[in-house]
Amino acid sequence: MKYYIVDAFTEKPFGGNTAGVVLLEGNVFPDNELMQCIAAELRYSETAFVRSDGNAHYTVRYFTPKGEVELCGHATVATFALLHQLGETSGKCLCRTLAGELEVETAQEVMMQMATPRIVGTLSSSEAEEAYRAVGLKDYRPTLPVQISYSGLSDVMLPMPSVETLNALQPDMGAIAAFTQKLDIVSIHPFAFGNDGHTAHVRDFAPAYGVPEESATGTANAALTHYLAKNGIIGPGSHSFLQGETMGRPSIVKTRLEPDGTIRVGGPAAIVAEGWLKV
Repeated sequence: MKYYIVDAFTEKPFGGNTAGVVLLEGNVFPDNELMQCIAAELRYSETAFVRSDGNAHYTVRYFTPKGEVELCGHATVATFALLHQLGETSGKCLCRTLAGELEVETAQEVMMQMATPRIVGTLSSSEAEEAYRAVGLKDYRPTLPVQISYSGLSDVMLPMPSVETLNALQPDMGAIAAFTQKLDIVSIHPFAFGNDGHTAHVRDFAPAYGVPEESATGTANAALTHYLAKNGIIGPGSHSFLQGETMGRPSIVKTRLEPDGTIRVGGPAAIVAEGWLKV
């Protein structure tokens, strides 16, 4: 199997968020155990396994080092940017995932349709306090609700008082893992508003899935876009989220909120390496 290492949400290598992309030959996926072993060996937050179904249709499955997830935004951007750079795709494609069938626009930048977004629930005051303690912030009472938002994966949207507070967080990964497992969600996604032209600055913690912190998260920022729209902060149009600052991999995740509520996420990607898996 041919594999690539691709940095998503950046125009240059060694920025953004890295994903493994494995291009499959034929119409059969490897067994789950092998895909899990490959993802664990590559060690990136997600590895995408891509099968071509013909006629610009693809089926993609996503594995973290610890398990399969329904959808991954940055790995999808990495996958279709790679396919475009290899001359395999141009224009609109269909991406079949466990979260549903999604339309992907491929060009110099990839924009992918996300799963139908929704607010899953609002945390109780005690649950919100637990979330803040887990990320290292005590005695904060946000003016916005702490809610679970979904756009392919479920994540807690956690408002922060300032960008400085956001970047100074010292999260307790064990506490976050226990909290996210208890709520059956993927990550805690703290965010803060700045005055620099970005919609928000964000961080994302998903240690239960083997990802202590991600430098760019497509699904969570799509979920944040939906959350901000539902709470009257933003409207339809283009938005951007700055992530990965504290990791030395600043990434700009672009989203587009359409009038019907559809959300698209995307950006550029850069190929870092390629090789063969001999398994």
